[in-house]
Amino acid sequence: MKFILATDGKEFQAEDLISGETVACDYPSFHDHFGFFLPLAGISTVKQIRENAFDIKATSRLNKLYIELLNHNPDWAKAERRQDMNHFLARLIFCFFAEDTGIFKEDGLFTSTVQTMSAADALDIHEIIGEIFRAMDTKKDERSEKQIKNWAAKFPYVNGQLFSGSVDVPKFTKIARSYLLHVGNLDWKKINPDIFGSMIQAVADDEERRDLGMHYTSVPNILKVLNPLFLEDLRTQLKESGENSRKLLKLRNRIAHIRVFDPACGSGNFLVIAYKQMREIEAEINERRGEKHRESEIPLTNFRGIELKGFSAEIARLALIIAEYQCDVLYRGQKLALADFLPLSAENWIFCGNALRVDWLSVFPPSGTGVKLFAYDLFSTPLDQSEISFDNEGGERYICGNPPYKGSSEQTKQMKNDLELLLGSRLPNYKSLDYVAGWLIKASDYCLSAHAKVAFVTTNSICQGSHVPILWPYLFMKGQKIFFAHTSFKWKNLAAKNAGVIVIILGITNTNTDTNYRQLFSENDDGTTSEKKCSYIGPYLVPEVNVIVQKSTRPIDTQLLEMDYGSKAADGKNLNFDSIEADIIRNANPRSNKFIFPYISADDAISGRKRYCLWIEEQNSEEAYEIKPIRNRIDLVRSFRLNSTKKSTRVLAQKPYAFAEQRFIRDKQILVVPSVSSQNRNYLPITLIPENTVVTNAAFAFYGVPLWCMALIASKVHIACEHYHAGAQTQNA
Repeated sequence: MKFILATDGKEFQAEDLISGETVACDYPSFHDHFGFFLPLAGISTVKQIRENAFDIKATSRLNKLYIELLNHNPDWAKAERRQDMNHFLARLIFCFFAEDTGIFKEDGLFTSTVQTMSAADALDIHEIIGEIFRAMDTKKDERSEKQIKNWAAKFPYVNGQLFSGSVDVPKFTKIARSYLLHVGNLDWKKINPDIFGSMIQAVADDEERRDLGMHYTSVPNILKVLNPLFLEDLRTQLKESGENSRKLLKLRNRIAHIRVFDPACGSGNFLVIAYKQMREIEAEINERRGEKHRESEIPLTNFRGIELKGFSAEIARLALIIAEYQCDVLYRGQKLALADFLPLSAENWIFCGNALRVDWLSVFPPSGTGVKLFAYDLFSTPLDQSEISFDNEGGERYICGNPPYKGSSEQTKQMKNDLELLLGSRLPNYKSLDYVAGWLIKASDYCLSAHAKVAFVTTNSICQGSHVPILWPYLFMKGQKIFFAHTSFKWKNLAAKNAGVIVIILGITNTNTDTNYRQLFSENDDGTTSEKKCSYIGPYLVPEVNVIVQKSTRPIDTQLLEMDYGSKAADGKNLNFDSIEADIIRNANPRSNKFIFPYISADDAISGRKRYCLWIEEQNSEEAYEIKPIRNRIDLVRSFRLNSTKKSTRVLAQKPYAFAEQRFIRDKQILVVPSVSSQNRNYLPITLIPENTVVTNAAFAFYGVPLWCMALIASKVHIACEHYHAGAQTQNA
């Protein structure tokens, strides 16, 4: 039993017996705590998602509306119009937020206007919304000339490119109208831009929609990046300033000139968190100086980003606008916040493009005024950007984020081309690097022209195995050093699956740090974080060790045996089978027994599962083909290989009876070593198996190995070496 629930029809109470968390509320309101009960649906959540049930509820309702509109407007679902659909969604989100937070002056103005003015059959609702959008793109003194309808004139002039351009609206059904009103009836004051951006991004992303409401990067994880990058230093200076007005003013001026750049910003999580944290520190400064309601000196244009997907970039800017307004309400009051909010600025500081092909200096220039950007105008049509003036002479620059990581075998053709263009002339063996390496190289390039500190979440492979001797000598040659790092931990951002990828955090810079030590963080078993101060952090994230191990495909000692991958079938699962199928083949023809061998992977060895395979060599292939059940399987392998998209696999169809890669040695005892093992194990689950067993390519194999090797490989010392790496053809013990 996990939950205890009790109600008398008036009050409702519940307790999670595992975590000890409780809920107590009026019975009609218990649905507001539905995040608390998600484990009943098999969904594990992180605490902050449960505390922001509104964001999940709003996203779910928007998703229903979005899908209904796409189904009823198939032309809007096409690639050439999908951006229009996403732009429409961004406009709706702004309207819902504005009508509940006083921006529209009249509570519920947008939802009530749509409900009142549109027909019940919803046939004219697109015209009603289009007229509202047109009003918000028209200044007050121009409305008469442009014949804005009286009922739409209640809406303020917003512009800021959000409502400029086309006012086309997809046509509604009665169901879509109902969904729209349901969304509008939520209390949008509760919106949390920290996580809402990621959630709303999932609505418009076909691949992410199935995980709707759970696509989320936690604030504590983001702060693992931002705190040691620069926030801790700001808080330290705030503490040291005490009530000294002059020191506080100096700190406020410093904060106003800090600029933050996320070159893979997605829907803006890192930028939003950085902005809100800096506003909090600024507000404390104003409080101590007796200037409580002072206008913020931190401009949104100090928070720049690059994002590949147009809609995500649009939502990032919208999330920052919402965050700014909420901070103004919190620190200055509703009246002053409203006075400065509209009209929105037309400046665009989120760049839509491929970060590995864009000149970062053009998006995030070191200092000066009148920077001209050429990018996708997020709230309008593709146009040259307006000039964004700022004065940031001497200001600090910080680059941060969570760039995409894909191993070499998982990269798309576009990704491979990106890395070839960026790294082809610099790093001879770049093809085995993870995609995220491109961001580290681009950051290093940027730092050569403009000093900055960089902190990225990356896959931990960047600091392991073959990646290190390829990437890190180049970064060190360019003057980079690791000034802080966080060793491997789970970056949970898909709580519906609760299967976070293992990542590290790297803080690199070519500037002198303010301290004579470097920080190395690690996660403890109880979830807490430990910090170690040291004078040097090596590329393997080991303190005080400046060593890079070069890749070797041969043992360093001729007396040591070679550990190799197992055999690769490339057979469409037709050359291997379970015990029952093996018996059927044997019973059909006793001669088949000579071709049937035990077949084992790392998972098989750990679980005790028994499998078998056909191992047929060229000299007896004709004999094997005479056996009908074997012939049937060989024919299936031939068909599978001929239909492959890979030329190398199609060539293998000439020998359909044979494994694609053969590394089977007869008559020798074998030690099976898993190629992948859980981080939760304190040892590697090594297995000693009998001779004449075929090992799959999902494991490594030692043939004829001495037993003492088993103790060595399974040891904690060997695990600490982390000698497994992708792309190597052999591994050394």
